[in-house]
Amino acid sequence: MNHSNRSSKEHPPQTTTPDRCAAELMETIPIIMQFMRAEIRGQSSSFLSVPQFRVLAYLNRYPGAPLSDVAEHLGVTRATASAMTERLVQRNFIHRVEHPQMRRQVMLTLTESGSAYLKEIRLMTQDKIASLLYPLPEEELLQVSTGLAVLEKIFRTAIP
Repeated sequence: MNHSNRSSKEHPPQTTTPDRCAAELMETIPIIMQFMRAEIRGQSSSFLSVPQFRVLAYLNRYPGAPLSDVAEHLGVTRATASAMTERLVQRNFIHRVEHPQMRRQVMLTLTESGSAYLKEIRLMTQDKIASLLYPLPEEELLQVSTGLAVLEKIFRTAIP
């Protein structure tokens, strides 16, 4: 891991701008996502790929989502998403059901097994992240939590 910018991150400036915050977000979020992907891959290495895990997480948020939405979320073709979901159907992690009004549209939902597996992997990843946060003093934990709440509010309203 590259720690060349570590000292500037440990002692953030007393003032900042929206442009500086945006740049810091764009530098920091990929590092966090890389860590989370590595954790998920390590915990489900022989069982699911990260994209398959992302399918489960997406269907947890959007039960009954059509295959086309899953493909768009993953940034893959419908054929690729179909093959990926087929493997998840075979493992009994998701159900595939034809839409009642639109025969050519398929709705996808998590099974109990898929939901339980997603929960298990998320908890293990959460525990690993918590272990990294334990050394932080309460004041810094509160700053992180407050910052995340602000970011969630901003980005949740920005999603169409």
